[in-house]
Amino acid sequence: MSNFSYKDVYIEEGKRVLEVNILPEKYCNFDCIFCPIGRSKNKVDSPISFNEIDVDLNELDNKIEETKADLIFINSKGEALINNKIDKIIRFIKNKGLIVRLLSNGYLLGKDEYKKIANDCDEVIGEIKVITEEDFQKIQRPIEGYTLDKYISNVALFNKQYNGKFIFEITIIKGYNDDEKSINELKDIITKINPDKVIVSRIEEEIFKKKLGISDEELQKISKELLSYN
Repeated sequence: MSNFSYKDVYIEEGKRVLEVNILPEKYCNFDCIFCPIGRSKNKVDSPISFNEIDVDLNELDNKIEETKADLIFINSKGEALINNKIDKIIRFIKNKGLIVRLLSNGYLLGKDEYKKIANDCDEVIGEIKVITEEDFQKIQRPIEGYTLDKYISNVALFNKQYNGKFIFEITIIKGYNDDEKSINELKDIITKINPDKVIVSRIEEEIFKKKLGISDEELQKISKELLSYN
């Protein structure tokens, strides 16, 4: 039985994108209160060994052939980098001549062993959701010892040496980073990280949307300000 799971292929900028989750369940270094996957029972930031992945790679190979994918997006239940076979997975995809995109929350990109793995990807997505240390600890509930400053620094230092396309996703959360002061601070963070592309998103899950979501108008206004700044 495979540990991987997939989303339906979709078209993005003319490329067929196949999203793959390489974790059997949620493993993450955060435990965000608004995570659509639920609580982090497995709160980790070191490599985890899962079963041998020959079956998983055979299934991935079949999915690639079936969907005629151009880009494989490693978008997992938690932090994909903690799968100790992720380097093998990335090499498998690259050897097929396909583009590899990796989503990481970004904290582990400050560690050399993870930086090396991410450097093999054509595209890396890092993200930010809050801009104060208090909110970082309160609603993202990271592993003890993590700080927001270190989080931002890890992402900035990674991108400084990264030769691929770095995409920075900013999630706007009502009451946490949607005011003018927060938007200006986000601009400073964008400058520090210097991404190739910025994506501005919002909380979409129905269970959290009423309390933490912003309106279409607010999203459009904030997006315009942050995207034009980049």
